[in-house]
Amino acid sequence: ATMLPPDPLAAYQNAPLADLLAILLRQFRRPLANKGVNLSDAEAETLARAIEAGEATPEQTAGLRGALAALVDESEAVLGRWGLTFEEALDTEISGIPGWETTAEFLEIANEKTNAELRISTGVSLLVALGDPRYLTRLRLLARRVDDLDGVIARRIVEMVEGRA
Repeated sequence: ATMLPPDPLAAYQNAPLADLLAILLRQFRRPLANKGVNLSDAEAETLARAIEAGEATPEQTAGLRGALAALVDESEAVLGRWGLTFEEALDTEISGIPGWETTAEFLEIANEKTNAELRISTGVSLLVALGDPRYLTRLRLLARRVDDLDGVIARRIVEMVEGRA
């Protein structure tokens, strides 16, 4: 019998949500630091557990929420330069974006687009987890993406916040 490779999305579907939130916070360490929010690994872990438990305090999250919202806005502005919304960008191949002639320009645009999409998906995931309902519509769009790690994380966060409502 052949062994099927493990499903990487299943690991994220089954991992403790606090672990996923801690990963997202750690991935965002540099962009957050650029906005004046410095999180150590230990602080990210503690905050992630507090978020999952529904016990994150405004003191813990005020600066973080502002920094995340600014990163989402900046990333949406990047996509807006190509006339794309977040949802449109997710469904647009890099080759469908104008403004490049050389391979180097293509790669630069691909990198900018990918970074913007990642910052938006991670940012809205964390913002909704932190109790900011303004981003729930975008997170639900993301949650519908089935074969996608960001979609799995989005679904888990939507389930968490809707379970609290």
